[in-house]
Amino acid sequence: MAEALVLFISALVVAGAVALIALALRWRRKRRRARGSADPAGDYAPRTAWGPTSGKLNFSSFVFMDVDGDGTYGLTDRAMAGIAVRLFDEYGRFLASARTNPAGFANFTMALRRRRAAIRVPGTYRFSVSVPPGWRASGANENQLVRIVEASGSLVGLAGEGLPRPVGLTPRRLVSGRVPAAAAARLSVMGKGQVLESHALGAAFRFPLAEEADEVVIAGGGLDRRLALTAYPAELGLLAQGALEPDAVLVTIGFDDVTTRGLCKIPAGHAGLDWYNLNAMSRDHTKNSEGYVNGNVSGAYIAYTSSGHQAEFGRAKPFGFHSVMLTAAWRGSEGETALLESWLGAELVARDEITLSALAPVHYAPMLKAVTRVRLSTKHHWQMVLDDLVLAP
Repeated sequence: MAEALVLFISALVVAGAVALIALALRWRRKRRRARGSADPAGDYAPRTAWGPTSGKLNFSSFVFMDVDGDGTYGLTDRAMAGIAVRLFDEYGRFLASARTNPAGFANFTMALRRRRAAIRVPGTYRFSVSVPPGWRASGANENQLVRIVEASGSLVGLAGEGLPRPVGLTPRRLVSGRVPAAAAARLSVMGKGQVLESHALGAAFRFPLAEEADEVVIAGGGLDRRLALTAYPAELGLLAQGALEPDAVLVTIGFDDVTTRGLCKIPAGHAGLDWYNLNAMSRDHTKNSEGYVNGNVSGAYIAYTSSGHQAEFGRAKPFGFHSVMLTAAWRGSEGETALLESWLGAELVARDEITLSALAPVHYAPMLKAVTRVRLSTKHHWQMVLDDLVLAP
């Protein structure tokens, strides 16, 4: 028994010594490579021994917000962050999942010599984009098969016969709002100047919009207004009498001219307004925040409610509050409730609650003719993202 124990301990000592020697040799090789060579002859020499290395590559699936809905990634479209993509082998076995980064790429490691790589053998792989509820893949290509082959001269020993095609997503467009008691009004959905459908409005309304819809017109009860539609759901709030005229001069504040740095508190006087607790930030300044990326609809900057606390903008002289794009800052706050309160002096003229998503903005369009202050907050104190604030000065 004692002899066996001695042999066991001896084996452990030998194994430990071998491991230490291996580590020491590896450290020396790394140090030698890091130090480089004094001989310049090989500094720019063409590679002669082509073959797999111990490195790895990202094999990527790209997902974008298809703003124009044509199924093709174009100039008006924007990369989407936080979209789940799953990888399956040719037998349908699940291998890995990844979410798209701020640039829109879901990355899967590929390497012939890496045991932990998601793709490490030739075969046919399926890349499956998880389409959010109520959304659609505009190119009907959320599931794609890609063949991976052995490539002896490549960096990782494998190569695809092509990358997955970009997958465009579009949200279900809705128009919603509320009507004051005893007001009789009608909403018409327009497309290229033609009435596509018309609805009598009840106390609360919510209608899906056809793909070809480009405007909604409300008439009756003193609630007359019209709104050019965007690629996103529209929330009109409680319809107030005396809305902004269709030909009112409008100014869009996109927050791109606040700073050239990644982050800056919006100073008083910017765009002629006073600002409280609102910061301007580059869309990719904060890591893993899907809403800062997906809520950015123009330029590269957004505004957000600092630390998720109550914020305001306004001035003493009344101005028109037409609309703003609102997004939840984080995927973890999906479904957060925003509260927007608009004041004319001491009078509260509008108070609306809006459900937010981190995947796409809500186009909040109260179209108020005169306000002096707008207060923004969230029910659970998560950050809210703003972009394209449209006012009538």
